[in-house]
Amino acid sequence: MSFIDEFQANLESLPNILQKKYALIRDLDKSLQEIVRQNEQHCEQEIEDIKNGVRAGNITPDTSLIRFSDEALDEQKHSIRIADEKVALAVQAYDLVDTHIQQLDQYLKRFDEELRRERENAAAVVLPATSLDGSVKSGRSSEGGRGGRKKTRLATATAAAAAATEVAAASAAANPTGMELDLPVDPNEPTYCFCNQVSFGEMVACDNPDCKIEWFHFGCVGLKEQPKGKWYCSDCAAAKNRRKSR
Repeated sequence: MSFIDEFQANLESLPNILQKKYALIRDLDKSLQEIVRQNEQHCEQEIEDIKNGVRAGNITPDTSLIRFSDEALDEQKHSIRIADEKVALAVQAYDLVDTHIQQLDQYLKRFDEELRRERENAAAVVLPATSLDGSVKSGRSSEGGRGGRKKTRLATATAAAAAATEVAAASAAANPTGMELDLPVDPNEPTYCFCNQVSFGEMVACDNPDCKIEWFHFGCVGLKEQPKGKWYCSDCAAAKNRRKSR
């Protein structure tokens, strides 16, 4: 049984347990309200009787000698016991939920470690393709080499995206809540584009052989498909226009 299945099995019984505790609290609350109401009526009646007794001279007006009956005092003590029992049930419900939250934190930590291992394995598969792409990049002199470089880079990015998709699919299956986890990028994987991120999806190469960045994600440069002919990034296009204006 995986840790996800284990946590789900433990979690399935939680709603029923909480429902029972909340039902007990509601029942105790109804009993408490009824006892308090009766006690208030009882005390009001006793206070009225004491007032009448003082006026008739049957009871001394000394307040230190005036007290409620034992029955009224017992009702008040019973109310306190019910209130304490309600608090105890609420504390039990809180502790039960808190225990499951702590378990969830532990499971998420284990889940994070598994995702890290999957990313490392995926990076190990993608790195050979990246090195192959590097050999193609070295041939920058001719237009034919440039076209081949674009195709090779697109194939490499597609392979990387496919590997990343497999990892994402496994993550989504194990993380149905869609919670974002802070997972580090492989420090050995090169970064590209204005966003300084690793290769993913479709990418385009700048046709300036001296471009410092060289490769760009479609979304970062506002492209939806491979450009026809030569394409320059915004930095290289601006530098090219400045040279023409001189």
